[in-house]
Amino acid sequence: MDIGIFLLALGLASAIPGGWIALNVRGSAASLERRASANAELRMHARGSLGPPPRVASAGVFRFLATAVGLAGSVLTLAGLAELLG
Repeated sequence: MDIGIFLLALGLASAIPGGWIALNVRGSAASLERRASANAELRMHARGSLGPPPRVASAGVFRFLATAVGLAGSVLTLAGLAELLG
């Protein structure tokens, strides 16, 4: 398999979900925040602690991380295209 096809596939596989969360399409970053807080609460209950769970990450943190993943995916996509065309 050519490395250009691999880079193109890997880049698209990371750029599309990264952009989806970074742009908060359909509230995806907010739903990740709710899921993280629900998981933290379940971990606290499993340990026997009934206090409030610590805040793990906000939607802004998820959007920042997704921006980094989306940009890296874009770079991989462009590198794959350059390899295929050049």
